[in-house]
Amino acid sequence: MSIEYYQFGPHKIDAKDVFYTTPLSFVMVNLRPVLPGNVLVVPKREVKRFADLTADEICDLWLTARKVGRQLEVYHKASSLTLNIQDGPQAGQSVPHVHIHIVPRKESDFENNDEIYDALDVKEKELKKKLDLDEERKDRSPEERIQEANEYRSLFLQTP
Repeated sequence: MSIEYYQFGPHKIDAKDVFYTTPLSFVMVNLRPVLPGNVLVVPKREVKRFADLTADEICDLWLTARKVGRQLEVYHKASSLTLNIQDGPQAGQSVPHVHIHIVPRKESDFENNDEIYDALDVKEKELKKKLDLDEERKDRSPEERIQEANEYRSLFLQTP
């Protein structure tokens, strides 16, 4: 029996948006990517704060981020990665479920390198505003997200 959706805080994520899973984590495309390849690594167990993860979940989350990041960096012809956790509401976390942002980076993708953190914070706040107020937003369509997930899924069919 296949999984129809994954839980991400209070939200159900269509399994078609998920392109990589382990026994403890899943990786999904981002509704509002900051840059191409911005994806989220999420523990399967709903956990609000990083400190509440088990040691096994922490290891799995970061090993998954390393594996996925390595593949996406090559796929997007990037030269670096930004890996980011916003742990709690005052840190900018909009969905109360631990997640790691992976963002493939290229030279000059932001004028000032640290602007990536402001951009991530803005995207999180926009998402929170949508979730709280249901205002119109510029999300990627399900078709766009599924296409991206399918492309990324193919990267892991041959990877041990």
